Amino acid sequence: MKHMGMTAKGLHIWKNNGGSVIVDADSLFWAQVKGISQDSIFIPEDVLALYEKHREGLLKRMNDFRSSKELTAVYIDPTDRCNASCAYCYLPVKSRKSGRSMTDKELDFILIKLARYFKGNGRKQVIIFHASEPLLVKDIIFRAIKKYKNIFKFGLQTNALLLEKRDVDFLKENLVGVGVSLDSYRPSINQRQRPSGLQGSNFAGVVKALDWFDGYDGLNVIATVTKHNVKDLPGLVRFLHKKKVPCVLLNPVRFTRVSVPLLKPDENDFAKYFIQAVEKAVELTSGTGRKIIVGNFTNTILAIVAPQARRLMCDISPCGGGRCFFTITAAGEMVPCGEFSGMKGFSGGNIFRDGIDKAMRSPAFVSVRARRVEKIDECDRCVLRNICGAPCPAELHSRGDMYQKSVFCDFYKQVIQYAFKVIAQGKVKYLLRDDPLQDLKYEYNLQ
Repeated sequence: MKHMGMTAKGLHIWKNNGGSVIVDADSLFWAQVKGISQDSIFIPEDVLALYEKHREGLLKRMNDFRSSKELTAVYIDPTDRCNASCAYCYLPVKSRKSGRSMTDKELDFILIKLARYFKGNGRKQVIIFHASEPLLVKDIIFRAIKKYKNIFKFGLQTNALLLEKRDVDFLKENLVGVGVSLDSYRPSINQRQRPSGLQGSNFAGVVKALDWFDGYDGLNVIATVTKHNVKDLPGLVRFLHKKKVPCVLLNPVRFTRVSVPLLKPDENDFAKYFIQAVEKAVELTSGTGRKIIVGNFTNTILAIVAPQARRLMCDISPCGGGRCFFTITAAGEMVPCGEFSGMKGFSGGNIFRDGIDKAMRSPAFVSVRARRVEKIDECDRCVLRNICGAPCPAELHSRGDMYQKSVFCDFYKQVIQYAFKVIAQGKVKYLLRDDPLQDLKYEYNLQ
């Protein structure tokens, strides 16, 4: 292949698994090639021509994507209280034990205000009940879902301790997106991670719920990864596939509390077992025809092949907090993201007296939107910066400064390297949900 000198500003050669990836970190143009080294100053002529043709369009779309302040979801925390005591929870212990809960009238007020704000935007807005344990006030939540289901799309995150069969039937009937928390396929490890006064842990409750959901397409399982359960990730995928779960998220533990760093898994171990979990998902999907995806790895794939199609907004900067979504606490405080709950200086106002536009313009929201990887030392020189996004500003703020690289930087680099490998192997069809897979079209392709 003919080579020529690298004249296009922004292209970098990144060594990857025996080959090389040519990447423009700003536009996320990329090409995988063989036969050139990371030290080379040459770019293949056809790659350079393709880059020069598409760079401006790609860069504009990336900049628009990163600067957009269009809200796509609102998280509502209807109660501060929780019936579990997870060691890694980002919410203050005091509020989880004795915090307040919304009343029926307060929740109704919020949803009416949101409906007015989003009126005329042409689509149903997403409302997600989140925080401690929303099913502690399930009556007001279910009434709200029934009343406003024609206006909003609803989601619910739960530890499943209070889920009953009739609740699952209601959620499925009303097409509610449901996330349940489970950290291991082994009850003892799950109990260590997620202790509770009810039945010791949520393991039994989740297993019953998975059987009741019976392959429901709107279900996903969320696992928080620590040093205690990191080796269980491939087994958890296998267990959940048997339960017909379509999606699992394997999220690194967040360092928003002082004691949490003690739970951090070794990053090499995390990458090893995370990748094994993805490979197990591909094996089970291809072997049985019933798909299970690892949602955060799916997002990494999308960040490479279709950057503006990614759905999880933690791995882009500015992140989605205070930009694409925000959280309303049980007391009505509007914060950029639930991870900022309880932190001083991050309230954008109170929904019961202040407008949503005021919150979006508030110093709290603006400060989170201002955090871009180009302003972070080391990230500013990393070609992967707009794939990774250096999450999470809340946990980094709690460690003294949100303008620092991620505490899982090495893990993300290894996972992104693996993502390029499986893309080259043609395995993308096993890694994405069916809907976005059908919508993907090549914009540029050397083949």
